[in-house]
Amino acid sequence: MDEQAFLTRLHEERAAAIIRTDTQEKAANAMDAAVRGGFRVIEFTLGCPGAYELVEDFLARDPDLLVGVGTVLTSDDARRAVDAGASFIVSPTTDEAVIRTTLELGAIAMPGAYTANELYSAHQAGAQLQKLFPAPALGPDYARMILGPLPFLRLVPTSGVTSDNAAAWFAAGAFAVGFVASLFDPADLREGRFDAIEQRARQCVQAARRAPRLGE
Repeated sequence: MDEQAFLTRLHEERAAAIIRTDTQEKAANAMDAAVRGGFRVIEFTLGCPGAYELVEDFLARDPDLLVGVGTVLTSDDARRAVDAGASFIVSPTTDEAVIRTTLELGAIAMPGAYTANELYSAHQAGAQLQKLFPAPALGPDYARMILGPLPFLRLVPTSGVTSDNAAAWFAAGAFAVGFVASLFDPADLREGRFDAIEQRARQCVQAARRAPRLGE
């Protein structure tokens, strides 16, 4: 999938499911629940054992999914992720070497950044998307302030996004959002309550898709 096709698809899907947990089996079962609940964009962080194998497995079963790898800190990690089939690479920080490698491999780069300077630097380095990380204390108002002078950024807030505040993020100008702990509740993961995750996934997807965007 080329860059514009990916961005168009993400813009339409609006939301990604992002899993970080302590076993490969738990990650697989939880993400299966998220997909059943409606997510078509999914991310396995490298905190999940067997993350690369999970990418391969989910794409083998459903090639229409957009699958990414998160917590990518090195160019080697980016290469392994793309070799496994990942179409986007997410990092908690902005590392120009990782961005450059990701782009050379034909994947989408989503580095983490927080300040206006960091976000602009990520954009200047070629990152097509900018992960707003960590969660700003001002929430969606922070994104609105950033996008005022920098409207060309494609901000994707993740930590702190819930089904209750997703609409506020889109109203502030978010390109897409990522659901982490608000979707994959640690207690549900620990107790294997995957039906609860599926139900929550439906709520998250619906909240994101129904939210008016800035200017609508």
